[in-house]
Amino acid sequence: MKVVIVGGGFAGMNLAKSLAKKSPFEVVIVDQHNYHFFPPLLYQVATSFIEASNICYPFRKMFQHQHNIRFFQGKLLNVVTSGNYIETTNGNVSYDYLVLALGTETNYFGMTNVMENALPMKTIDDALNLRNRLLLNIEEATREEDKSKQELLTTIVVAGGGPTGVEVAGMLAEMSRRIKNKDYPELKYVRGAIILVDAAPKVLAAMSEKSQAEAYKSLQKLGVKIILNTAVKDYQGNKVYLSSGEVINAGTLIWTSGVVARQVPGLPAESVGRGRRLLVDEHNLVKGTGNVYALGDLCLQTSDKYYPDGHPQLAQVAMQQAKLLSRNLQAKLSGKPLAPFKYWNKGSMAIISKYKAVVDLPKAFYKGFLAWLTWLFIHIIPLAGFRNKAKILYNWFWAFVTNDPTLRLIIRPDADREEASKSEIKPAIKATPVEKSVV
Repeated sequence: MKVVIVGGGFAGMNLAKSLAKKSPFEVVIVDQHNYHFFPPLLYQVATSFIEASNICYPFRKMFQHQHNIRFFQGKLLNVVTSGNYIETTNGNVSYDYLVLALGTETNYFGMTNVMENALPMKTIDDALNLRNRLLLNIEEATREEDKSKQELLTTIVVAGGGPTGVEVAGMLAEMSRRIKNKDYPELKYVRGAIILVDAAPKVLAAMSEKSQAEAYKSLQKLGVKIILNTAVKDYQGNKVYLSSGEVINAGTLIWTSGVVARQVPGLPAESVGRGRRLLVDEHNLVKGTGNVYALGDLCLQTSDKYYPDGHPQLAQVAMQQAKLLSRNLQAKLSGKPLAPFKYWNKGSMAIISKYKAVVDLPKAFYKGFLAWLTWLFIHIIPLAGFRNKAKILYNWFWAFVTNDPTLRLIIRPDADREEASKSEIKPAIKATPVEKSVV
């Protein structure tokens, strides 16, 4: 029984792990990248706090001892439900059961200039690009003699007041306070700014009022300027245009303001709901199909009576759906009844700055150092590989003790070599006909 999982995020990895060594399942993981990565720590890569390799792990390394799991690198192009196969950039892959777990991508709400000029933070490439931009801007500022240009280059607007926006704004403010004068004495008297903008009336809108108040107060103490009830409407020429009519001169706009489900061509039109999320039943079966499932942020399930408008797009939802689907697929083969999905809310958390975080549990709230330790523990455990855990713990310990992480490296391809290599790239392999499927 061949199960093809498209997407190697939280949902895809947990489903594959749950089906490991389970006969008669043959599992194929399809992803355009050859590694799984841990999105909650992307902002720490972007702010030079940890290395990208700390939060990534190769699929083949992860499953090298699992005889029934294989990896296929390729980007999904189309789902052919009539023939039970998918088309990818590197050939076709047939399936008995297809599980779509592609997650989301950045939503720019149709704003072309923002899409072209702002910096998102959804992938490893995004995080490294953002890190380089921040470091290059501050290096340029040290060479500038015009103070207004120095302030422009060191002013950063963060669009989005959710956990990611709060975490990245807090980290940037913390590093600006503790590192700028040591590493960049030329900018000692330059007053750049970290500005957090959100259309909602409060930061961390999805969390408790206590968490919202604590995050707001802590960010203000760090020197972050917070603008609420206001949306970013445009960004061009280093000017951020707000819905209030205000214009902010900023060398960087970090976009954490929204996501939309990734497109899955080939599925029936009635399968797609709001935000491009795929409509699924209580067993995560995609509407209008007989053997295609969707998990995590990609799916919209309204059968859970406690979440009639769909579940929040959180890692816990994805992992719980994946584990249940594994049990249901096994039950399906043995003729047993299937269990409906019911989300168990374990709470939410956000880090704000050094030793400061907020944790919302179903019946409790706490903050400060204990919350920070909880956040640290929860985000270390899911990382794949002992070496990754050890590296991050060491990096965090040293950086927090010294207030001086050492990863501020500008590493990027040489422009001339990059262009030369592009011209030498051979044409992509044509998709293989389904009767000669690659996998």
